[in-house]
Amino acid sequence: GGVNGEGEAVAGIVLKRIYENTSSVIEGVRAQVKVINAAMPPGVRLVPFYDQADLVDRAVATVRDALLEGGALILLVLLLFLGNLRSALIVGAMLPACTLLAFILMRLTGLSANLMSLGGLAIGIGMMVDGGVVMVENIYRVLSEPGHENLPRVTLVRRAALEVARPISFAIAIIIIVFLPLFTLQGVEGKLFTPLAYTITFAMIGSLLLSMTLIPVLCSLGLKGGTEEDTWVLRHIRRRYEPMLDWALGRRRTVMAGAVGALLLSLAMVPFLGTEFVPPLEEGSILYRATLAPSAGLDEAIRVATQLEREAMSFPEVIDAVSKIGRAELGGDPEPVNNVEVTVTLQAMEVWTSGRTKDQLVDAMRDRMGSIPGVALNFSQPIATRVDELLSGVRAQLAIKVFGDDLDSLASIGDEVQRVVSRIEGAQDVQTEQLLGQPQLLVRVDRVAVARLGLNVDDVLGVVRLAIGGGEAGKVFEGQRRFDIWVRYGESYRATPEDIARALIPTPSGGRVPLSQLATTELAEGPKQISREANQRRIVVQANVDGRDLGGFVAEAQESVAREVQLPPGYFITWGGQFENQQRAMARLALIVPVTIGLIFLLLFSSFNSLKQAALIILNVPFALIGGIIALVVTRQYLSVPASVGFIALFGVAVLNGVVLVSYINQLRAEGLSVAEAVRRGTLLRLRLVLMTALVASLGLVPLLL
Repeated sequence: GGVNGEGEAVAGIVLKRIYENTSSVIEGVRAQVKVINAAMPPGVRLVPFYDQADLVDRAVATVRDALLEGGALILLVLLLFLGNLRSALIVGAMLPACTLLAFILMRLTGLSANLMSLGGLAIGIGMMVDGGVVMVENIYRVLSEPGHENLPRVTLVRRAALEVARPISFAIAIIIIVFLPLFTLQGVEGKLFTPLAYTITFAMIGSLLLSMTLIPVLCSLGLKGGTEEDTWVLRHIRRRYEPMLDWALGRRRTVMAGAVGALLLSLAMVPFLGTEFVPPLEEGSILYRATLAPSAGLDEAIRVATQLEREAMSFPEVIDAVSKIGRAELGGDPEPVNNVEVTVTLQAMEVWTSGRTKDQLVDAMRDRMGSIPGVALNFSQPIATRVDELLSGVRAQLAIKVFGDDLDSLASIGDEVQRVVSRIEGAQDVQTEQLLGQPQLLVRVDRVAVARLGLNVDDVLGVVRLAIGGGEAGKVFEGQRRFDIWVRYGESYRATPEDIARALIPTPSGGRVPLSQLATTELAEGPKQISREANQRRIVVQANVDGRDLGGFVAEAQESVAREVQLPPGYFITWGGQFENQQRAMARLALIVPVTIGLIFLLLFSSFNSLKQAALIILNVPFALIGGIIALVVTRQYLSVPASVGFIALFGVAVLNGVVLVSYINQLRAEGLSVAEAVRRGTLLRLRLVLMTALVASLGLVPLLL
């Protein structure tokens, strides 16, 4: 390979073993690089050009800052709605306590603090305090009610805590159950989202325990009753909400029709959202791959790699451009020398002066480097490339695999598929796997002539192998180091088929016969490689998608390929890559989420002993979808697996609010109020609680959006 277009260099890759911690391995490698450099001869040194430590640090720092900022927003909401600093601080005490308990359980289960596990805490930061919010709000309300001045504070706290202990327990248990579908995900999506599900579960277990124990204790020690007057924020909201509630209760059919209409309208938007597996992670670097003709040799690859490095370095946003030509058979997937990978390290986007975005920079590089003749380019990122390769065996988002028997037919069909897919909007870096075009030396041995001299075929081909590829002739020792002695014909004696034909073959009688008398030699064009999968030959057409959703692109591509590409009998096409994972994850969630909702319904029925009330709370779930779907449409986000996780979290909050509200309405009815009066009064009295639980759950996520 080379560095920044300034000359050749030897590049190596350090692979982390499975289950090892990335940051620890990188720190160890950096320490060993210093030791190795101290022992290097003058003019030779090891220089790391890419590692994942910076990306890991940035990602973890982003989530860490989001946790802190989200916690601050939650405290602000509590203060605004409770109007009592002690109440806000008591609830806020749950954040570090729940997080600490989650970290302890993560340590016990072997989970590391990574982007997904900390992301689970960031998603659950608002839900962590929901139980505490309900508990503190009810205790504060009871302490503030007139007529309780002569009762011991502990007695009042105990009474208030027991009022909401059951709904809090059921609500938090339901939130935990809501995330059970994430534990059923398989493959890459399971690896990504299972840590998130674990940390949310750990945090909610802590929330349940602390809401029932720590919060009542802190309230008995430090919380005092105030006035029943609302804070100015809640007073402002209630002044507008109460007439709206009376209007809605007086026009129930109109409200229901409007809600159902809004739900149907939002569901009608879903087919137009577009789908993808996960949104791309910004790695802060670029990796592009240049594929040369199969006949390209090492000298040509070095020339092209140097040109690609210089083109990359011409952009002011680039720090380094390091190329790797081919790939050894040890430590990874082997690659021939006609494949060049260039890793481009970028400056932090905050210091860019060109005004370009990352996507615009990639487009500019693609336009400039696309003028190099005989080179097919594929742009991605280092980690994204490896993930795509693990998913489907290719370094692109989408892999279209054509299976069949004949290599020529596969190559022809692959070219047709590439032509069709390239015309579809959003297609980028569409390439067909190279099957043919590899120069080969064909040596056809005359078995009769060989047998006449007492030789066999292997004797003849053994000399050809030694002449071209070389062979081990012995060993040489230097101290404790041992080196093989490798010999082969000189360049001038093996440059052409005619040179090889003049090679002398020893006979059993002691004579030497030219190869031309025993075999014919000629150059031919053959397969570069023969790829097989599931015991069948196949060729892959790969593509990236830019500017549109992956699911919509695949649907259009499948329709176009089915219409325009005619497959012979015995040939078939499969579609893989990120699309395959997205389809598998969505199919599993579509099966498991309804089962989970059914389980939640059974829990609600066991809690309220009423099918009507359980169904009433479950109805919160579909209506809660309205805002989420509209948010995706407005922000032009795609329906992805992370978006589905967001909807799952939304289900938990919706059920929590329903449980708290229905429980209090039942309490008022038990005191003798009519259904209508209990609904009106319960809704108004629980307005503060519902607003706080919903706001802390949503505002806790705001820092992740910024």
